[in-house]
Amino acid sequence: MTEKVGVLGKKPARRTGVERVVNAPLPTVYGTFQAVGYLDHDRGDEQVALVYGDLGTEGVLTRLHSECLTGDAFGSQHCECGDQLASALRAVVAEGAGVVVYLRGHEGRGIGLLAKLRAMALQAEGLDTVEANLALGLPVDARDYGVAAGILHDLGVRSVRLMSNNPRKREALVRHGIPVAEQVPLLIPPCEDNITYLRTKRERLDHHLPHLDAVAHLS
Repeated sequence: MTEKVGVLGKKPARRTGVERVVNAPLPTVYGTFQAVGYLDHDRGDEQVALVYGDLGTEGVLTRLHSECLTGDAFGSQHCECGDQLASALRAVVAEGAGVVVYLRGHEGRGIGLLAKLRAMALQAEGLDTVEANLALGLPVDARDYGVAAGILHDLGVRSVRLMSNNPRKREALVRHGIPVAEQVPLLIPPCEDNITYLRTKRERLDHHLPHLDAVAHLS
């Protein structure tokens, strides 16, 4: 099959970066957001930012939420992702303005759904979340936040107050030209099913989770 070429015999230039495609109102149990849909031309992923109120440009309350089907949709207690998403949405509504960038392609810290489930099976056998990924020959964290920075740039956001316990998210945004004025903790009370996972995030992935000190009784 012959590939189309331009009038000068050259292939059309491939688009890069993120493109805003659609903006639609999204009423939720937390409040009515604007769902701003994007296409990531670099990876082919469809992305969405949930915008509430008038964002302004500086110190915008922001959550970069990595897709987690098991936590966000199924209510898994293996992680705290679903509760973090709900807390972030409530926080931006309480603030009166803010944005939650929902990052598709970040499942399992970027390794994908099936690989994440394989890693969870290994964790059930006694490995921690870092050891499980490495045992599968996969990176501990393969996420890239360039698309999130591109979305924030498109929304006119110049600096953020970042709702995250993960210092690497802050570092990544700064690297991509989005200053972080403040890192806002998003601390979810742990349960017996996720305490080991959360402790591993604190001890091996440098997440700031000081509230775990108060729950030493959990196994």
